[in-house]
Amino acid sequence: MRTDLIRKTALTAAGLAFTGGAIAGPVTTAFAAPSTSKPATQTQTDRKGHGERELGVRYEAQPNFYYCGPAATRNALSVQGKNINVDDMAKEMGTTEAGTNSINDITPVLNKETGKADAYRSVEISTPDADATQTDKLRADIVKTVDDGRAVVANIAGTSTDTDGVTHSYEGGHYISVVGYRDNGNTVTIADSADPNQAAYQISVEHLADWIATRGYATS
Repeated sequence: MRTDLIRKTALTAAGLAFTGGAIAGPVTTAFAAPSTSKPATQTQTDRKGHGERELGVRYEAQPNFYYCGPAATRNALSVQGKNINVDDMAKEMGTTEAGTNSINDITPVLNKETGKADAYRSVEISTPDADATQTDKLRADIVKTVDDGRAVVANIAGTSTDTDGVTHSYEGGHYISVVGYRDNGNTVTIADSADPNQAAYQISVEHLADWIATRGYATS
């Protein structure tokens, strides 16, 4: 069921201008957890213990400006060793040049491809800014989902800054995958299909919660 609280997610030309480069895709590569050296041809799950875990991703950049929803879902499913065609998922999600309407269109696809009707559920952050309770819930949801060997898919909008000080701006809306965490979930790892030159980065969970605000995410 679609809700008015999760806004439409077209990745607009204005949003793309902030990425610092055009989308070139599909570009396929693999990235693993920071400070690990794993074979690039395999999906890796690296349990570091004591508040850290990263999931290996068979990354693929989105092939056009409006496929961020299917691409984020494809990257999320790749941590389970799956390789789902983005065109097929776009049809299931109802993706058009206006984007994918909401996280509620993505959650059923994640469940179908995971093979469990209740593997994922949609969670909304309906306020303009995330409060402490919403941020704590997001942190716990990411840790649980990643510990289950799955990635979170998040619907974001606006501008945020990663832990390296790099700005990522999607004023028209975007979807990303959350594929790892450290420091007990206070910092999370993003797989971003928009720009293969910035395929992976880390961000504080507080910044991510505010990035999701007014929208939602799919989690275990």
